[in-house]
Amino acid sequence: MTLRPSSHAFWLSLALSGAGLLAQGAPAAVPGSFADNPIVYFLMTDRFVNGDPSNDGSYGRKREALPKDDVATFHGGDLKGVTQKLKEGWFKQLGVNAIWITAPYEQIHGWVQGGKAEFKHYAYHGYYALDYTVLDKNMGTPADLKEMIDTAHAQGIRVLFDIVMNHPGYLDLQTAQDLKVDVLFSGVEKATLRSYHNYIDYNSFKFADWWGRDWVRAGLPGYIDGGRDDLTMQLAYLPDFRTESKEAVKLPKFLKEKADTRAVDLPGTTVRGYLIHWLTDWVRTYGVDGFRCDTVKHVEPEAWAQLKAEGVKALAEWKAANPASKIDDAPFWMVGEYWGVGPALHKMHSFGFDAMINFDFQNDEGEFAKPEKLFASYAKLQAGMPVHMLNYLSSHDTKLFDRARLVEGGAALLLAPGGVQIFYGDETARPVGYEPRTDYQQGTRSDMNWSAPDAKVLAHWRKLGTFRSRHLALAKGVHKQLGSSPYTFSRTDAATGDSVVVAMGAKGEATIPVTGVFKDGESLRDAYTGRTATVAGGAVKLQAETYVLLERAN
Repeated sequence: MTLRPSSHAFWLSLALSGAGLLAQGAPAAVPGSFADNPIVYFLMTDRFVNGDPSNDGSYGRKREALPKDDVATFHGGDLKGVTQKLKEGWFKQLGVNAIWITAPYEQIHGWVQGGKAEFKHYAYHGYYALDYTVLDKNMGTPADLKEMIDTAHAQGIRVLFDIVMNHPGYLDLQTAQDLKVDVLFSGVEKATLRSYHNYIDYNSFKFADWWGRDWVRAGLPGYIDGGRDDLTMQLAYLPDFRTESKEAVKLPKFLKEKADTRAVDLPGTTVRGYLIHWLTDWVRTYGVDGFRCDTVKHVEPEAWAQLKAEGVKALAEWKAANPASKIDDAPFWMVGEYWGVGPALHKMHSFGFDAMINFDFQNDEGEFAKPEKLFASYAKLQAGMPVHMLNYLSSHDTKLFDRARLVEGGAALLLAPGGVQIFYGDETARPVGYEPRTDYQQGTRSDMNWSAPDAKVLAHWRKLGTFRSRHLALAKGVHKQLGSSPYTFSRTDAATGDSVVVAMGAKGEATIPVTGVFKDGESLRDAYTGRTATVAGGAVKLQAETYVLLERAN
């Protein structure tokens, strides 16, 4: 993933020229908070850009020679890589106003069996936490994190952490050795995918030296077994944090003895209290602007409400201490992943969530070619309230959208009411990676295709993304169909006076109706082509290139 000098020069020149093209003639953005129009770019840090190859082999992690074996190893992406793309203007050119990165805190060190013993599965995705208080060395240093967040903030871009309160990671062979948890048989260096579990003594009560029964359900000697309901079950056999417990706990033995941890005993604190303290400390220290919360349905709602309240306090404290580094005074923001939730207002909005990920959008792809029904229904659900749904086209947990339809799909996503989640590489047509037979989702997490982007798709997403970033009416305005051939609609936000008219499927000399939105004599700009036209007789005439994105020219 390290860029060759020639490749780096190409992307930098493209970024600079592209930024100039996008800025030329574009009107100022309509005032509005991030919560009014979130455009979130979700990147899997390890698969994005390798900014510092020196940290690639941290904790003895290794890559594999064959793609089928290497699919779930650490590939080298890090925080410096994200900073590099920020400095090149990558996110600004897409209209992005928030970056969601995978959890950067320390993960389990080694690998576990992936799929049905098909590949070595490392914690490159950030969902197998070990120590919530320090950065994973593969991600970089505290200085790298500070630079990344400060660089983002200087561009008006927020930073969101992916976080998990439901479970920590497994106790893998390497981590057990590193932590000196004496549950391994001799000869672990000979362990293979097939023989992995033969080297772990699952009858040993030494597992108590790990998290301990007061902290997690684990189905191990001395531990409580996982339950049968959403709140107490062990997802994928992972240890389940006892966040519902009202009992105070002490720091686990492994953390007390871990040389580099920042965790300390917090007398009278519950499991939930420790987790919230650890997570919000990143906010208080670095100015993290919000969280994307994983496995929301598997943690009691009250825990999320408490996390939000503490996050709000922590961010306010950081902003008070770092006034020159903040974007604005907007509060801490949270979006939740509650499996299967659609676009309607969800019960979890009463427990601290500003938005929920909308799983329905990707499944509605049959409506993307004729999106009026979809747009109208979403606009109705969104009417009169802050944006509460985050739509996505592709995801690391589901599938990548059809690579041949990313122009059509991108238009549906970036023009739909609600908030937007861009999955890294949808804007460049990143190819699907190797898909293991027993875990095909690994294929959604391939390395970013910096050396071979689809130029047509990228140009399209940039035009739509920057247009959206200027117009909160697209996210939460009143929707009205103005024409059927080409399909034309308006969105208007009465509170700010922001209005746009969009046509889809317009080609050549086109007449676009704007009655009720723009007045005769007004000068309009098509953000897709940069051409301008004057309203006459309730319409504008111009040369169209499939999509017409009309906004006031000044």
